[in-house]
Amino acid sequence: MSTSYPNDTAYHRPVMLRECLDALDLRPGGRYVDVTFGGGGHSARILEHLTTGHLYSFDQDADAEAEAARLARPQFTFIRANFRDLHAELARHDALPVDGLLADLGVSSHQFDTPERGFSTRFDGPLDMRMNPEAAQTAADIVQDYSEAELHRIFGMYGEVTNARTLAATVVAARRGRAITTIAELKKAIAPCTPRGKENKYLAQVFQALRIEVNEEMEALQEMLLQTAQVLRPGGRLVVMSYHSLEDRLVKNYLAKGKFFGEVEKDLFGNTHQPFTVLTRKPIEATAAEIAENSRARSAKLRVAELKMNN
Repeated sequence: MSTSYPNDTAYHRPVMLRECLDALDLRPGGRYVDVTFGGGGHSARILEHLTTGHLYSFDQDADAEAEAARLARPQFTFIRANFRDLHAELARHDALPVDGLLADLGVSSHQFDTPERGFSTRFDGPLDMRMNPEAAQTAADIVQDYSEAELHRIFGMYGEVTNARTLAATVVAARRGRAITTIAELKKAIAPCTPRGKENKYLAQVFQALRIEVNEEMEALQEMLLQTAQVLRPGGRLVVMSYHSLEDRLVKNYLAKGKFFGEVEKDLFGNTHQPFTVLTRKPIEATAAEIAENSRARSAKLRVAELKMNN
């Protein structure tokens, strides 16, 4: 494909844009789903390839919905919903089956760059981190209300923080003195645990853990992936881009085994249930040139699979 795709820097710069579009194997009359609209970078380019086809894009963020209004055209439908409602929402829109599904699991640049959303360690602001601003629980609620054991679990599991137990104890001790409701207050509270010279990486891990817990990201991802075999047509493409090892492991296992944990299941006759044929033996990664332009591409891993014809 020789088409040139300009970078979209106004709201969100899409990672591995060309690779994602190629992986979807787009057809002008096809029906596609972008389950993570974000800043709309991938959606906008998908739409450029469609004539009689249609794109359905999901996001639960009001800012994303406003951005989606800029793409208004007959071939585009924005769905304000969590992608864990994938099958129900597509059925409601009479949009089954689809020819391809794209999931870019990263947080949009806009969300990171908006201080009041609380996603970034670079600013002070409220400890929020909700992808859906109407959701009940914020990161501040978790920091304030979770038990030490619960904090230990999420920091260790979701942040892969090496001193997760000490970190949890430090947070609990700090909140006894005063409520921790802002980014600056959290950074100050956990300063004794933060390794010198590795502050940025450590804080990123802590924030990642809180963000994943706030948004139930692992649960939502598993629910969405389990529905993909029901929404794709046989031969349809599933294209998933992840940014940390927890997500990538779930995606890799599901595409290869049809399940997230353990070995491939066999029936009484020894037949296995593996809905997808994996098209990427190893995940596709961003080029050095793209990483130089967009540091968020550094950790991205793109996996592609095709729904088996006899599924």
